[in-house]
Order: sequence, then C-alpha cells, then structure tokens
Amino acid sequence: MTITGGPVFWILLALVASSAFVWLERLVDLRRAQINVQDFLKGVINVLDSGNDEEALAICEDEPAPVAAVVATAIRHANGSARLLRDAVDSEGRAAAGRLDRRLAVLAIVAQVAPLLGLFGTVVGFIKVVMRVSGADLASRADLVGGAMEALVSAALGLAVAIAVTVMYGSLRVRLDRIVVELEAAASQIVGYLATRREEQRR
Repeated sequence: MTITGGPVFWILLALVASSAFVWLERLVDLRRAQINVQDFLKGVINVLDSGNDEEALAICEDEPAPVAAVVATAIRHANGSARLLRDAVDSEGRAAAGRLDRRLAVLAIVAQVAPLLGLFGTVVGFIKVVMRVSGADLASRADLVGGAMEALVSAALGLAVAIAVTVMYGSLRVRLDRIVVELEAAASQIVGYLATRREEQRR
C-alpha cells in the first residue's frame, strides 16, 4: 500500500519548500546586515572628528549594512534642525527595518495555515472512508486503511510543516530584532554626536 496524503499532501510539500527558500534568502540577507556596529560608528566618528564629512559619507555608502544607511542619512542632515535630523534618521531606520522584515510574514502565515490544511486533509480522508463504506455492500480493508492513512498523513505533515516553519520564522525574528535594536542605538548615538558637534561649532 502506498502511503499518501492526497492533494493536501502535495500542497503542504509545496509550502514547506517555498518556506525553506524564503528562510534561506532572508537568512543570507540578515547575515549580510549584521556588522560590528560600535566599530563601524567609531570609525565614522573618527573621520567626522577630523572634519571630513564627505569621506565619512563615502564610508557609509560603501557599507551595505542598514546601519550605514542610517548613519549616512544623519550625516546628510547634520546641518539641518534637530527635529529634521531626528525625523530623517527615524524615517530611514523604519525603512531599513521594513526592508529586512519583508517576506517574514509569509513564514508566519504558512506556520498558521499548515495545521489547518492538515486538518482539512484529515477530514477529506475520513469523508472518503465514509463514502467507500456507504457506497459498497462490503468495503475492503485496503479501502478503509487507504482513506485512514490519507487522513493521518495529512494531519501529521501539517503539524510537521507548522513546527518547521515556526522554527524558521523564530530564528529570523531573533536576528531581525537584534539588528533593529542595534539600528536604534546607532541612530541615537550618531544623532547625539552630531548635535553635540553642532553646539560646539556655534561656540
């Protein structure tokens, strides 16, 4: 007897395959976004201390990490008002976090939908069993076991997919949250530095 979960089985396999692709793509992107923020800021601030804002901006533009985009935004708005500077940095920080967060919702949705699909497959499998029993004077053992196996395989696979995708989502969410915290800290630090430097220049 071939063990199968029916059409739901293949839908769940397609979902786990696409989720694995999304997880791998986002993992690579998040790993690229993680740098030593304090070392990066220290280097940029050292250049700014020497009065070479253009070189500091070039350093930020050469670094693909989102924290570099936030620092570059701060440098570009260093001569504006304190509110303009803060608003520009906050806006860039939210945009950077949004870019990192893209497609993570796909994993969250799959993790929630997979058990429901498994339950749906279970119900369909048992409906087939009932139809075979009611449609024949003498249902064979193979007919009954086949329908029951389809139901159970769908339920088991649905739970397995949900568990796997939940782990994928959680591993990415931890990395993303860490990066966002570092972004916020870097934004506060560079804004504070530029505000202090501007006050010193006015004296």
